[in-house]
Amino acid sequence: FSWSSDSVSRREVASTASKLIGGTASCLVFLEGSVLPSSAEEEYITTSRGLKYQVVIPPTDPDSPLPLRAQKVKAKYTLYLNGFPEDTDTSKKIDSSKGFLGEKPFEFIAGVSQVIKGWDLSIMEMREGEARKLVIPSALGYGEKGAGGKIPGGATLYFDVELAEIGARAKIGEDQVKWLEDNPL
Repeated sequence: FSWSSDSVSRREVASTASKLIGGTASCLVFLEGSVLPSSAEEEYITTSRGLKYQVVIPPTDPDSPLPLRAQKVKAKYTLYLNGFPEDTDTSKKIDSSKGFLGEKPFEFIAGVSQVIKGWDLSIMEMREGEARKLVIPSALGYGEKGAGGKIPGGATLYFDVELAEIGARAKIGEDQVKWLEDNPL
């Protein structure tokens, strides 16, 4: 069946699809290029910018600090297109910090646009040891251009990500401080 988001709610679409295929556990809801099972859709938190996340492992210490902008962090991750593998057969693994020689966390400086905006926004809200499922819309990912020949333009990105370590804050001068102030996330 087809539907228009202007006239029908997500819940109504899930309910109708469920009746057509019998049961909600196998029902998928396709929204703005994202694929989440209807039951999981309700477990995700959606930010004002359209980023969706679900905490799958709470932080080691819930009172530990959040990363600061210009602070080194290390993250373990796996990137998928078309949804998470446990949610759809069309999921495609694109990249991962896990390789045949083990896991090598990805190190970067948080909050300074070294990574896609969806990652910066997510990592800045995570604590060490916390793991999340992220659903990053194209506008917070690689946009209409895509990336590296593997990620098409307009793609929604699906990440399993863990903030493995928060390191030292980079030494920044007055110009960098001004840039951070002039360029909020």
